[in-house]
Amino acid sequence: MNFKVTLYSTESNPCIPVNYQYPMSAALYRVIAKGDAGYAAFLHGTGYGKGFKFFTFSQIDCPFNINKEEKYMKLRGNELSFRISFHLPEAMENFIKGLFQSERIDIADKKYRASFVVKSVERLPDPLQTRKENEIVSVILKPNSMIVSGIPAENGKYEYLSPDDPRFVESLIYNWRSKIATCYGENTAQSAILLLEILPIKMAFKPRLITIKADTPEESKVRGWLNFELKVIAEKRFIELLLNAGVGLYNPMCGGVEVV
Repeated sequence: MNFKVTLYSTESNPCIPVNYQYPMSAALYRVIAKGDAGYAAFLHGTGYGKGFKFFTFSQIDCPFNINKEEKYMKLRGNELSFRISFHLPEAMENFIKGLFQSERIDIADKKYRASFVVKSVERLPDPLQTRKENEIVSVILKPNSMIVSGIPAENGKYEYLSPDDPRFVESLIYNWRSKIATCYGENTAQSAILLLEILPIKMAFKPRLITIKADTPEESKVRGWLNFELKVIAEKRFIELLLNAGVGLYNPMCGGVEVV
């Protein structure tokens, strides 16, 4: 399920951290915890096995100016919106809407903080609604937040890959198959037909580097990519998993996609 959430601040031109992804993910967890502590503990703890959270959100959509030296974004207005997706049954729509209605969301790090209230929550159309669960579907997906692909490194972190590296696609498919195994079982995942191809667009691939837990001892960097499209062929239910839970790594912050 995909939703558009619009936030409103009573502050004039609020400032949020330039690396807002991790603080925003934490804020969304708090909203979920307030609405359903059991579900939140499940997401924050084990997720759906292998640590998958099975929700993701897009970049924020609003006009802003960036102060690169001080590492903050100053909004040119007091509203922002974003897409958020959950891999949940259709019957959970009202539950998700209820989580966000009239909630307060703080986007903050050690230096900058802005408080917002939820102005609206809108369910977005399902582009695959007319297709059957096991039907083989071909779609073009575009990232609405950076896609992170990587392979484990010896230091316990990741070697991040760029879209022109053949391992980029291999890593995305491996991650996709792992998600399918979590939802539908290992046998289903191993036999699933999963085709994924990068389709460059007129602009060059765009790298994006974000900092997680900025200005703390746990600070780390994550590199992802934008400005490309993905041609995907698979069963509808497996493509829905990408739409609802994200592509690649760090999905509670990255990897949001939508149908072109």
